[in-house]
Amino acid sequence: MPRSISYHEGLIKHLQDPLQAASYIEVVREQGDLKMLGKALTNVIKAQGGFERFPVLVKQCHKLDLMLSEQGKIEFYSLSKLLDTLGLQLAVAVKSA
Repeated sequence: MPRSISYHEGLIKHLQDPLQAASYIEVVREQGDLKMLGKALTNVIKAQGGFERFPVLVKQCHKLDLMLSEQGKIEFYSLSKLLDTLGLQLAVAVKSA
């Protein structure tokens, strides 16, 4: 009998696709919950190869572990740098009515 994968494992596999990762982060960002955004970013990081993939400079200067913790705050510059490292970017769009 084939082993089923957990929801989290399936999510991580799904997030390996940059388009899916971008959509996932955008949906979570729209909800406005920084704790959930931190968890979403952590999931994308895991999917993209884990924290080991990040340059030492990014780890040290921006303290990603603290930024992504539930108590941490995500600063604009740090978020922009993190997204850039993941191959993603922030965008501005006209707000729908």
